[in-house]
Amino acid sequence: MTLGYRTMHRLRFFAVWIFVAVLCSTTCLRAQDKAASKEVIVAAAADMEPVLTAYSPLFEKQTGLKLKISYASSAAVLQQIQNGSPADIFFSADFFFAEQAVASGLTMQKAPAPYAKGMLGIWTRNDSRIKPLTIDVLSRKDIGPVAVANPDRAPYGRAAIAALKKLNVYANVSPHIVQADSVAQAGQFALSGNAEVAFISRTMAVTSKYKDAGQFVLIPFGQYPEIIQTAVILKNGANHEGAHLLLNFILSDKIQSDLQTKGLERVN
Repeated sequence: MTLGYRTMHRLRFFAVWIFVAVLCSTTCLRAQDKAASKEVIVAAAADMEPVLTAYSPLFEKQTGLKLKISYASSAAVLQQIQNGSPADIFFSADFFFAEQAVASGLTMQKAPAPYAKGMLGIWTRNDSRIKPLTIDVLSRKDIGPVAVANPDRAPYGRAAIAALKKLNVYANVSPHIVQADSVAQAGQFALSGNAEVAFISRTMAVTSKYKDAGQFVLIPFGQYPEIIQTAVILKNGANHEGAHLLLNFILSDKIQSDLQTKGLERVN
């Protein structure tokens, strides 16, 4: 049977259309892969926002990579990752939540990589009746609302509760605790006047937002368990190379030597 001219023309047109569609699809996928390789998706604990905000421009300039960063409590970030949220690297505010990612088989590493030591303190607004701010304020019977991050979900909240107990003031403060989802929200409660005092990270306290608006006092080391902040590179991430570059950047001597200006202690 001989095919008519119109049928042959349609078949040729259809074949060309299929070829063009496949070519476009392949080209688009390559373009997407190339674009993805230029972006590193970072999931980070709330206390790291001031730190990564400060260092991101330098990293991006040195590598040509773009950082796409989201922040939440360490527990919330872990849950998002376990639920399939895309990320290349997870910066936890402690060892525990990063280790949970390892235990869930979600990481390239067999153990979390320590990148900094966190510092805890209390903060109050400049117009607060508490002047000067000292640790003794936690013993006052007339203390107002005290913002603390959820100790089950935020390492700085867990450290705050441990400090209150070690300082023997937990019974005095606990009726006044206002629980926040993260250390960033705890700070916001005090910044907005919804809490008189907040337990916050030093990474927050050294920013102009908090330094200009209030007073900050460190809780002495030894009054709470050491806060070892760790990171893991995620198996399902699209840019393992970029994630490694970012972790190595944070662990570099140049950044480690500068961490204290951002509110953290170096680990190496």
